[in-house]
Amino acid sequence: MAATTGRSCLQYLIHLAQDNLDFRLPEIKSLLALRGKPFRPCENYKEKTPFWVLGELCEEDVHGIMTRSVCAKSAFELWGHGKTHCELKTSLLKYPKENMSPYTQKDSTYRINVYTFNKTLEFKDRIERIDALDYLSFDGTVNLKTPQHTFCLLEDYGTDPNNIPDQPLYVYFGRWIADGQRELIRSYSVKNRHFIGNTSMEACLSFIMANHAGVKKNDLVFDPFVGTGSLLIACSHFGAYVCGTDIDYNTIHGKGRSSRTNQKWRGPDENIRANLRQYGKEMTYVDVMVSDASKRIWRTGLHFDAIITDPPYGIRESTRRTGSHKDVTKPPEDYFGESHVPVSMAYHLSDIFADLLTFAAHHLVMGGRLVYWLPVHSPEYCDEMVPLHPCLKMISNSEQTLSSHTSRRLITMEKFKEPEESDALVDMSEPCYSPYQGHNAFREKYFSGVNKRGLKEEEDKMHINGV
Repeated sequence: MAATTGRSCLQYLIHLAQDNLDFRLPEIKSLLALRGKPFRPCENYKEKTPFWVLGELCEEDVHGIMTRSVCAKSAFELWGHGKTHCELKTSLLKYPKENMSPYTQKDSTYRINVYTFNKTLEFKDRIERIDALDYLSFDGTVNLKTPQHTFCLLEDYGTDPNNIPDQPLYVYFGRWIADGQRELIRSYSVKNRHFIGNTSMEACLSFIMANHAGVKKNDLVFDPFVGTGSLLIACSHFGAYVCGTDIDYNTIHGKGRSSRTNQKWRGPDENIRANLRQYGKEMTYVDVMVSDASKRIWRTGLHFDAIITDPPYGIRESTRRTGSHKDVTKPPEDYFGESHVPVSMAYHLSDIFADLLTFAAHHLVMGGRLVYWLPVHSPEYCDEMVPLHPCLKMISNSEQTLSSHTSRRLITMEKFKEPEESDALVDMSEPCYSPYQGHNAFREKYFSGVNKRGLKEEEDKMHINGV
């Protein structure tokens, strides 16, 4: 049960939050990929548990993960572990003394915390756990407020709250290294944001998407369905320059009715730039503009480091594009440019994703990533339904369950070759490539059996509602 045999083969314990379970592994893998490191889980690895032991890393790599991750709570240098406290003791006594000694000197201060997952211990039980570690040679002084070094005993009682065992299923002990960025979920909360809309993405998922895309400092990130800019805000936090487009003039310019409960109209300074200014990120704001995602407006040589977006599903935000079913369309006689609102027509979901993947293939840098949401009708879903493109490879496909029959998939793809003239999107007319055979039929299935009140609840699961 020995944890390590030397400083060159340390193991690290990652304690993860037990929410957004399907997004945790892609996030950690993406953050490791930014450092050129592989994901190497050690013994007893189970994806859905709150504790992962990782190898082939250094402490700097772990710090790199924790400065960005919103799925991870804390990280530790693992000193020992076992199924019982007896096995833990054996493991700790085998841990190299030279690895411990820098943190157990006489002139150092320390504290020991006890953390239990899925069970609450009384204070006296926690003290007993700490006293039982007297076989460790801590020569320093205990300092509960500002210690130089913090150690933690972690007990895992499983994930079933209705079947909590008397004894832990597994026990870990290690030196605390860093905490994750869970605080970002609160500090960037949509509830406190200056400018919001009906479909503003919640902060946690926005940061997860930015991490899945591997967004880093000085990247250029684009959102073709930008809305109120929630995804741009998350990317700007990591130092990226951000821009976007949207077909909705009122949203882009912050005009019209407010999405807040006690506010009828949007204020004069409610816009995406003001949102970035709120978080001190205005310098990374390139611009946003009114544009139709189905139309080509960018020059051929323009490339983005990442494209991150949440396409409209046609429920709370309509799926529209410019154009007309009439053979001939001419502008009205009083057309003077700025005041003209173009005629719009339905923009089917299958066309949205076809255009999105084609755009990504032509406008991503090599190795750049596309991250987007794909709504699905769960009973009929299979992986073959995810749209493909010959220039993009699948990195991850994570599910967020919304109800018994609805969910949405967070799709991450990476560009691995440049498109050729013969490289068109894989035939979306084939049933195996499109979950949207019949736009209206898909929407009816997706929201089948949902009454008026239930529809609102369903939508609120899909997007954070305006407060």
